[in-house]
Amino acid sequence: MPSAPAGLHHVTAVATDPQRNADFYHTVLGLRLVKATVNFDVPDTYHLYFGGGAGQPGTLITFFPWPGAPRGRRGAGQATTVSFSVPEGALGWWRRHLQALAVTVAAAAAGPGEEVLAVRDPDGLALELVAHPQPGRAPAWEGGPIPPEHAIRGLHSVTLTEAGYERTAELFTGTLGFRLAGETGSRFRFATGDGGAGALVDVLCRPEAPHGLVAAGTVHHIAWRTPGDAEQAAWRTVLLGQGLDVTPVIDRQYFHSIYFREPGGVLLEIATDPPGFTIDEPLMRLGRALRLPPWLEPSRAEIEHALPALKVPGPDEEIIIGGDGGGGGT
Repeated sequence: MPSAPAGLHHVTAVATDPQRNADFYHTVLGLRLVKATVNFDVPDTYHLYFGGGAGQPGTLITFFPWPGAPRGRRGAGQATTVSFSVPEGALGWWRRHLQALAVTVAAAAAGPGEEVLAVRDPDGLALELVAHPQPGRAPAWEGGPIPPEHAIRGLHSVTLTEAGYERTAELFTGTLGFRLAGETGSRFRFATGDGGAGALVDVLCRPEAPHGLVAAGTVHHIAWRTPGDAEQAAWRTVLLGQGLDVTPVIDRQYFHSIYFREPGGVLLEIATDPPGFTIDEPLMRLGRALRLPPWLEPSRAEIEHALPALKVPGPDEEIIIGGDGGGGGT
C-alpha cells in the first residue's frame, strides 16, 4: 500500500482573460508566475502556474484562461473554494491591501486557531485567506510585491461541495489514507500527512445544492502530492482495484499525473513532486518565457500567434509572451 499523499500539489481552475488573471494573482495576491505554458491537450490556450518563489508543490494554483468562456456554476460535485495560508495576524494588512485595490472581502467561517477572509477573483472563483500559526510552511517569495511578513505561504485547503458525503469520505479515509480531523455541522475536515496547512480537504454536504458546472470561475481539478513515479504507479493499482476509472500516467513535463473522479464527481489528480519547474528554465527566470514541451516545439510559431499577448511583470523588466510579443524560448 503506498503512503498517503503528503498534501496538496496544486489546484487548477478555469479563467477567461489571461492578462486579468495574471494581474490579479501576481499583483493583488503576490504569487509568482512560475510557468507560462499551454494546455498540453488544447494548446491554443495558456496554462499559467502561480505559486511560491520556486514553484514548490503545495504552493500552486494554475489556470486555463479561455477568453469568452461561459461562467461556471458552483454546486454539488465540485471543488467550490480554494484557501491560501497566510501568517498569523496578517489579515488586517490583507483587508486594507485588498480594499485599496477595490477587491471585496468578507469574514468567513474559521477552524480552531484560524481567521479567514473570503475573496473572489475576477472570474468569481471563491478564495479564502486563512491566518494561523505556520510551523514548517514554505518561506515567502522574497522577490514578490507583497511584504514577506504578510505574504501567502501556499495552499491551506480546498472545499468540496457534495450532495452526500459518505462515499467521498470513505474514499479519503478508507483508500487514500486521510483521517477525519474535525466536524462542524455539515462540514467535515479530512487531513493527510502532518495535518497542517496544505494537507487539508473540507467536504461540505449540501444535498439541496444544484449540480455544479465547471467553466470560468470554477475549479477544474485538485492534485495531491506523491514523491515519485513508483508511489504513483502503486496508487494507480490501488485505485483501479477500487473500481475507479484512472487514466494512464500522463507526462505534464514538470510532474507526472494520473486522474480519476471521486464518488461525488470531483476530478482528482495524483501528481509527482519531481521533476519540478526548473527542468527547462533557471530558477531566476521562471515564468519569463513561453515554455512548450518537446512535442509541441515544432508548432511554436503557430501556437504563439494564436495566443493573446501576455505582459509578465518582473523586478527588472516586463516581458511580453504570446501574440506578437514572442517571448519564446528553446
